[in-house]
Amino acid sequence: MFTFLAIVTALVFFSLVIVASLLPEPYLVSKFELRRRSKMSREAQLLHRRETLLPDVYAAMAIKMDILIVAFIALSIVTFGWALGIIIGLIGLLLYPAVAKWNFLKQLSAKVYARNEALYLDIIEKVQPLFKVIHAVSVPRVEPYHRFDSREELQRLISQSGDILSADEKALIISGLSFKDQTVESIMTPKSVIKTIKKSEFLGPLVLSEIHELGHSRLPVIANDIDHVVGILHINDLLSLDIKNSVTAEKAMEPKVFYIRHDDTLEHALAAFIETRHHLFIVINEYRETVGLLTLEDVVETLIGREIVDEDDNHESLHSIAEKKALDNNSPKNHIDL
Repeated sequence: MFTFLAIVTALVFFSLVIVASLLPEPYLVSKFELRRRSKMSREAQLLHRRETLLPDVYAAMAIKMDILIVAFIALSIVTFGWALGIIIGLIGLLLYPAVAKWNFLKQLSAKVYARNEALYLDIIEKVQPLFKVIHAVSVPRVEPYHRFDSREELQRLISQSGDILSADEKALIISGLSFKDQTVESIMTPKSVIKTIKKSEFLGPLVLSEIHELGHSRLPVIANDIDHVVGILHINDLLSLDIKNSVTAEKAMEPKVFYIRHDDTLEHALAAFIETRHHLFIVINEYRETVGLLTLEDVVETLIGREIVDEDDNHESLHSIAEKKALDNNSPKNHIDL
C-alpha cells in the first residue's frame, strides 16, 4: 500500500510540474487578423478559438494547479505521516517552479497540449460560465501588443515580416517611414565631387566630348568658383548646338538656379521639386557657401528605398565616388584626428 501511495504522490507531483511548465502564449495578431484567418482554414479556426478562450485556459490551468498542490500535500501526509509528509510537501512546493523551467519538460508539456488542444478547448467552452464566477487569473490581451510607440519599432516589425512583403515592398515602407526625418545633407552629392564648368568656357568639340564622358545630364555653371553658381547646363540641349559656331557655357546654360539649405528636410525638398518643376538644386549652408547638390532622383530614390537607373547617368554614382575619395581626403602620413 505504501508503495502504491508513493507512486501516486510522485505522479501527482509530476503532473503539477507539467502543468506549471505549460504556458500557452498569445499570438501577437489583432482580433481583425484572427477573424480573417479563421475564414481560411481549420487550423486558423482553432487559433481563433484558442485566442478567444485564452483567459479561460489560464484560469483552468490555475485551478488545476491548485487542485494538484492540495492533492500532493494530502498524499504526502497520508503516505509519509504528518511530520515527514509536511516536510516533503513543503520541499515539493519549493522545488516544482524550478523543475518546471527545465527545457525538456517545457517541450513535453507543449507537445501534450498541442496534441489535445482541441479537446481542452471543447471542455473549457462547456464549463466557461464557471470562469465568469471564478476569476482565477488574468491574462494580457493581444490588442495592446499592436500599439507602436515609435517609427523605429514599426520599421523593425516590417523588416521582420518574413514573406508577407517582398523585399521591394519592405524597402518602400521603411524608407517612407524615415523619409520625413532625413535632411538634404544626408543624401546630397558632396561638394568635393561636383563637376562644374566655367561660364566663359567655349563649348567646342573637345569640351563637348569631355562633358559627354562625365555621364551626367546636368552640370552646374560657375563664375569664379563653386560658391558662385550662375546657371545649369543641360547636356541633352547641347546636342542641337552648331559645333562650327562654338558658344560659351553662359550662352547655352539655363540661368535660373535654385538653392536649398543643407539642413532642410527631404519632405521640404520634395515639395520644392514639385513646385518648381526643376530637377536639380544647389545645396548651400548658412553662409550661402556651396556644400553639395541635390537632384530629384536622389530624393525619390530615398523615398522608395531603391536606386533608379537613369539612362543618361551611365557612370558610377557620385555618392560612390565621394565615399572612395573621402578615404584620401586630409590624410597625410602623420595626420592626427582630434
